Order: sequence, then C-alpha cells, then structure tokens
Amino acid sequence: MNFLKNLFGGGNTTDKRGYYVYIRPAHCDEIVEVRIDLYNDLSIRDDGDGYWIRKVAQAIRCPFPAEATLYFDKNKKLVTSEVDKGELVDKAEYDAWKAEKEGTA
Repeated sequence: MNFLKNLFGGGNTTDKRGYYVYIRPAHCDEIVEVRIDLYNDLSIRDDGDGYWIRKVAQAIRCPFPAEATLYFDKNKKLVTSEVDKGELVDKAEYDAWKAEKEGTA
C-alpha cells in the first residue's frame, strides 16, 4: 500500500481532505497536478466495497486530455487506477518537471 502512496503522491500532509495524483497526458510534456477532495469528490462503488472517481486532466499547452479512474477502499486509500490517453507519474517526477519549467521561465 505504501508503494501506491509513494507512486501517486499520497496527498499533502497539510491538506487532510485532499489526495493528489499527477497525470501526464499522452503526446504532452506537461504534467497536471490533480486534487481529489476525499470528502466530496468520491462516489460509492456499486458493490458498496469502497469508492471511485473519474477525473479528466488537460494540460494548459496540450490539446489532449487524459482520463483517470481511481478506486479507493473503504478507508479512502488508493487501491488501483486506470488512465486512458495518459499516464500517472509520481510526485518526484512532477516536482522535477515543475522545477525545470520554473528554471527556464
């Protein structure tokens, strides 16, 4: 479970309601930080065994959106994820990308 938390960011410790994932849309260099409000954004799964959410992420300079479907357990911990037309990246990769962009600005 810690592997998934490390891979997908696991949320910001100062933001108890938010869970963050980082998505790179296909054919794009940009990475989008997506915040999920664990108290308002999640839907109960049909089988009642946890939660799920679908998020669409589109970078500012990229015309190709990515669609992420994330599944959480009853304790609102990420269990599995699927991304269509993009990929999930970890927070370290997002931070490196952001630092590179800020350094060239």
